[in-house]
Amino acid sequence: MAGPRIALFGANGQLGSDIGTLAAQRGLHLVPVTRDQLDASDPAAAFDGLSFDVAINCVAVTRVDDCEKDPGPAVAVNAHFAGRLAQACAAKRARLVQVSTDYVYGGQPEREPLSETVARAPVNVYGATKALGEDLARLAHDDVIVVRVASLFGVAGASGKGGNFVETMLRLGQERGRLTVVADQIMSPTASWDAGEAILDLITAEGPAGDYHVVNSGVASWWDFAARIIERADVAAEVAPIPTSAFPTPARRPPYSALSNAKLCAAIGRPMPHWTEALDRYLRAKGRL
Repeated sequence: MAGPRIALFGANGQLGSDIGTLAAQRGLHLVPVTRDQLDASDPAAAFDGLSFDVAINCVAVTRVDDCEKDPGPAVAVNAHFAGRLAQACAAKRARLVQVSTDYVYGGQPEREPLSETVARAPVNVYGATKALGEDLARLAHDDVIVVRVASLFGVAGASGKGGNFVETMLRLGQERGRLTVVADQIMSPTASWDAGEAILDLITAEGPAGDYHVVNSGVASWWDFAARIIERADVAAEVAPIPTSAFPTPARRPPYSALSNAKLCAAIGRPMPHWTEALDRYLRAKGRL
């Protein structure tokens, strides 16, 4: 095993699963930490038995509408667990990689891919708790890398969500023959595999502490993304654009949360693949292309 000892919290999730696979391929010393071993919602959960040089925190409560209805679990896990883990990292003199989200944005005036210098402006409880998690981690430790990912799709599927957006579009397209998808929410579709590669590259490169937007290149609306999925998988379905106002949800969604990955690309010394390329790769892996 080469390199630092890495503890991966949230190893069974969509991103965590890919990071675990990639670390094994690279021969990295990675120890997966699952909920059975440590319950992030338990304020008494201890880190004493774990030995690591780097911790990656992929643990999160991500069901956006549920967070709006009952903020308690999101506050406990997305915010306070991040702070406690950062405290443990500081005590162990270990680096923390805190996985965050594009949903820390949404209320900002900017309408071009957002750099790490743009002030956060969450518009829902989920985004606010993730922003608080970033802050609590930074307050507890001076060696924190915040990696903001967005609109992830991966083979493992999103924990608790029943798959991912790609699989949902494929299933509904086949079942219904017609989809209506919001066209006025702009984001950065990102393969969890590519995000995992970039996160491990950042660790290996020993990039400086700070914020990094870890997303595929290019931007899209959810309608753009859905239309591309249906077209590339050759599903006989119409994809009709609708405004957000026609699809009300308990939690507001960011009208614009597309992220610029320029800082990330400079840090890891390579470009990130375009989201359309990542989608083709995903569909190929699933036997749909």
